[in-house]
Amino acid sequence: MNFTLEHKDTHSKARAGRLTTDHGEITTPIFMPVGTVASVKGVHQKELREEVMPDIILSNTYHLYLRPGIEILEQAGGLHRFMGWDSNILTDSGGYQVYSLSGNRKIKEEGVQFKSHIDGSPHFFSPENVMEIQRIIGADIIMAFDECTPYPCDYHYAERSMHLTHRWLNRCLKHLEKVPEKYGYQQAFFPIVQGSTYKDLRKQSAEYIANADAFGNAIGGLSVGEPAEEMYAMADEVCSVLPEDKPRYLMGVGTPINILENIALGVDMFDCVMPTRNARNGMLFTAHGTINIKNKKWENDFSPIDELGQTFVDTEYSKAYLRHLFAANEYLGKQIATIHNLGFYLWLVRTAREKIVAGEFAAWKTKMVQQMDKRR
Repeated sequence: MNFTLEHKDTHSKARAGRLTTDHGEITTPIFMPVGTVASVKGVHQKELREEVMPDIILSNTYHLYLRPGIEILEQAGGLHRFMGWDSNILTDSGGYQVYSLSGNRKIKEEGVQFKSHIDGSPHFFSPENVMEIQRIIGADIIMAFDECTPYPCDYHYAERSMHLTHRWLNRCLKHLEKVPEKYGYQQAFFPIVQGSTYKDLRKQSAEYIANADAFGNAIGGLSVGEPAEEMYAMADEVCSVLPEDKPRYLMGVGTPINILENIALGVDMFDCVMPTRNARNGMLFTAHGTINIKNKKWENDFSPIDELGQTFVDTEYSKAYLRHLFAANEYLGKQIATIHNLGFYLWLVRTAREKIVAGEFAAWKTKMVQQMDKRR
């Protein structure tokens, strides 16, 4: 495992780096398509490899634990073999899913008692068993178990939750020493900064997480309903504390504009369900704004989906054809839209990297934000 910081932008805090694991290189900034249950929705692994070409994808411990179950994953030889994916995988520890189950979970010092969203059966997550589960899943990057606070959040609750997350981190680290990696390759561990939207708590948490001296560090508890400006303020505060020589991962973010703004603040890694979820509803991201392909205005528009001329899909379909597929409720429409959106997100972060290396990022980012900030 290795992370090398290769370039820094002269007019912002943007960085370009290279993260190396036993499953290959990850160039940063990077966006990770979300494959929650060992599948990026609507996209075959062959299409991921040959068209989207991500360096890394994300899966989720909570969902994989419930289905197919860790016994199946262990019998398969880990998640890579189970899903036929030979590149990098990151697993979220389940802290966010626990947060989203607010009506069906109870948080205490020992861990979290929760009910399955599938059948209501009772389960328990602790820092220790979440580390064991992630060892069995076998992702290249694994996350600490944390509590994700809601927004808005009372200061005193946010403070108590932050300290709980820190205590859970200590237990994660201690238990990882007892549980060896299972499949002959290394796993990198990332702790998670919390603290809601309070700068003093974010600074305190970032200092605590940095002192853990893990391979990389994550920023959690954002993109949960707070205004974008508050997200940026918290990311800026945290990035000013986290060490420069380690990758920084902002969890669950976000829109193309969110990603560019946070790259400018020094964030390296991102994930979000937005490109795939919005695609299934006919919302397409382009360099000139967001398109609702289901609108009648595209009925006889035979121009390519993306005006940049970037080929995000193997065949360059027209807007009219894609609108027709959605109108006819053909699943191919959702598939094309999904590949397009993922391709656009990967194009965006890879172009950001090129601009950072060339010393042109700040001006390019300003132009792109203005172009993308509209609906068409």
